[in-house]
Amino acid sequence: QLQLVESGGGLVQPGGSLRLSCAASGFILDRYAIGWFRQAPGKEREGVSCLKSSSGSTFYADSVKDRFTISNAENTVYLQIDYLKPEDTAVYYCAATWSCGVVAGTVEGEYDYWGQGTQVTVSS
Repeated sequence: QLQLVESGGGLVQPGGSLRLSCAASGFILDRYAIGWFRQAPGKEREGVSCLKSSSGSTFYADSVKDRFTISNAENTVYLQIDYLKPEDTAVYYCAATWSCGVVAGTVEGEYDYWGQGTQVTVSS
């Protein structure tokens, strides 16, 4: 079965950190651009980061630069989130496509796979 599975979300205090995981089964992640997205209640989905390992291409949204770090190992893409803020509260999803430009909104493309999402809540 071809799928992406996210994990690592939770409740964390402002200023804390989380590492989200996006694990692939049934296909090789390195061949795809893996994007991370988030969607807060009442807001549009936002592409926050992307990594295409085969080319080394990365993308970070301006809203998360310097706090989010994307990496990969063993068919899993990780999103390290530091200095969490209440406005980071959202469901975080990962998805596979052909280019990080799709995630950034600069090129056309479809998403081949989506994960089910993991909830991140930042609150004191």
